[in-house]
Amino acid sequence: MSGEASAPPVASPRAPRPGIQKSSGAVTRKGDRGAKEKPTTVLPLVGEEEPKNPEEYQATGVLEVDFAELCTRWGYTDFPKVVTRPRPHPTFVPSASTSEKPTVDEQRLSGSCSLNSLGSKYVFFRPTIQVELEPEDKSVKEIYIRGWKVEERILGIFSKCLTSLSQLQAINLWKVGLTDKTLTTFIALLPLCSSTLRKVSLEGNPLPEQSYHKLMAVDSTIAHLSLRNNNIDDHGAQLLGQALSTLHSRNRTLVSLNLGFNHIGDEGAGYIADGLRLNRSLLWLSLAHNRIQDKGALKLAEVLRPFELTHTEVVERRRLLLEKGSQECSRSPSTSRHGDSKTEREKYQLMGVSSFATVEKDKTQTMKTPKGLGKKKEKSGEVVKKEEKSGSGQSPTQGTPKKEDSTKAGKGKVTIPEQKLSKGKGTKTGSKEKRSMLLESELVGEATEVVSPLLEPMEHRDGKVFMPGNKVLLHLNLLRNRITEVGLEAFLTAVQYQAQFSKSRSASKGPVGLLWLSLAKNCFSPQCPAYTTIQELMLPRDPVSKARHKEEAAVASST
Repeated sequence: MSGEASAPPVASPRAPRPGIQKSSGAVTRKGDRGAKEKPTTVLPLVGEEEPKNPEEYQATGVLEVDFAELCTRWGYTDFPKVVTRPRPHPTFVPSASTSEKPTVDEQRLSGSCSLNSLGSKYVFFRPTIQVELEPEDKSVKEIYIRGWKVEERILGIFSKCLTSLSQLQAINLWKVGLTDKTLTTFIALLPLCSSTLRKVSLEGNPLPEQSYHKLMAVDSTIAHLSLRNNNIDDHGAQLLGQALSTLHSRNRTLVSLNLGFNHIGDEGAGYIADGLRLNRSLLWLSLAHNRIQDKGALKLAEVLRPFELTHTEVVERRRLLLEKGSQECSRSPSTSRHGDSKTEREKYQLMGVSSFATVEKDKTQTMKTPKGLGKKKEKSGEVVKKEEKSGSGQSPTQGTPKKEDSTKAGKGKVTIPEQKLSKGKGTKTGSKEKRSMLLESELVGEATEVVSPLLEPMEHRDGKVFMPGNKVLLHLNLLRNRITEVGLEAFLTAVQYQAQFSKSRSASKGPVGLLWLSLAKNCFSPQCPAYTTIQELMLPRDPVSKARHKEEAAVASST
């Protein structure tokens, strides 16, 4: 198990010098202590010459066969074996029918187990590649490598045999002696693997340049990333925060990020919070067992409630609005001859382009809409009028008419499901929206671009622009940091806002904020009023506690 704390490396047999073969059963002598000082085991080579050309080998899809053959071709004589990952035994619960005294057979079995465990003492620590298999077809779905050094040549072997695993879902590397160079090679290997690969765990692999952010590039397909026990400090957190989101780019695939047991302080927490400002994909974040104090806690709590946009963010928002408007004008037919008044032009410039484009769309549809859709057109017009009165001009409901207008000029069939979207009917709406987006991408021939968070509805107060805050993040773990009651009060304010927000709107209309927040084992009393209030507010939001209460209620009703 990848431990909760950084464990000392396990001693492994010393690798022989180049040109000297060594069998797997060789035992280190008593006076040879050099092997204990090595954090990882380096696989021995026969020599620098390769007996066969590995490039000529065609992988069979069986990891055990492919890895052994490729290691032989690369010149390795003693290489890790591919074994099935052992499962923990279930806890034995004695029953009333069993005897307390062990039988003779049980005593013999216990003695044989102790002898076997003594004989396999060093076998347990030998380098292996542990795999988890699918129960149906026995294909490899997860790979675990622990405690031996993965060199550049081993990664070259992996690039040949891992790419043939069609059901591979996760790769776990714990204390494998990665460097910044081998990490780059590993990242280049990931796109060659199956599209089912979504989870990567690199724990206990500290890097001098802390280049873990390369795993979160814009084109990355990783959904779950664990970087525990890597000595990540504020500089590494800065790189990770920039990978989450910047003003012009953001990660759209990462769902969970585990940064526990690192050295992230207030400054690093601020960088992570900056990355959460415009990121709308991350659902699960752990910063447990770090060095975050009140300053960092304030930054993290700030992005969970309405926060003020910076000057550069406001400028970028205006640029996106103008760019979006120019695209709509170029795609939609000219409507200047049909009542394009001066007041509407001014409203188009002040409010942004979306409301104006929607109004013009309704005007042009009066001559093209079938008779059966007349009522739908009137309802969409009412929605536009309400949006004009609100003055925001960037409601998410306006993005759908734009897509309808852009595709309407080419293919009229897409407009029907798009008009139904303006009604908003829960889950059915989501399926129709997905289908219409696919149709649009096929007809227009352009990639569907995710709307920037800067185009979300904003709130204007005292000449400042406020974003509603990140409500996509559902899980935040800040266990065992250095937060006092000052930072606790900031999280209380954020939780109160999100709880009020979730009550004011239906749960089917989008994310509502945190469902689980851990602040235990910090620098405040568990009986602190603010902490007690947070727990009371989060308890009904926690889906685990909801399920537990339902089970208890079901048991009580049955009895």
